Amino acid sequence: MLFYFTLFVAFFYFKLARVHNKEERVDNKVYIMHIIVALSVIALYGYGINHYSFLSIVVVSLIFFIVAALMITAVQVGIFVEGKPFIGMGALYKAMPYIVVLVVFFTLLVWI
Repeated sequence: MLFYFTLFVAFFYFKLARVHNKEERVDNKVYIMHIIVALSVIALYGYGINHYSFLSIVVVSLIFFIVAALMITAVQVGIFVEGKPFIGMGALYKAMPYIVVLVVFFTLLVWI
């Protein structure tokens, strides 16, 4: 179960990173975070291929890709409570380092 949660968070991160690269100016620290998550996802898929069926990984990855894209799009369009934005893209951009730590930590937990 932790494998699937980590996989979803990784897809969410990469969709957020894609939007961040298009909307904001990024520096080398952000690219380093992207590389760290990419290496972690490679290790995560290695675990998944060793322990789950390939077809289930493909289907779940497709579903997670779509759901993460819809979640980011919903935040971009805006979720408003009483006329004020509930959560904005700036808050998600500030959470990116924490998401990196979460993905790496859970990937390590999956492999242990």
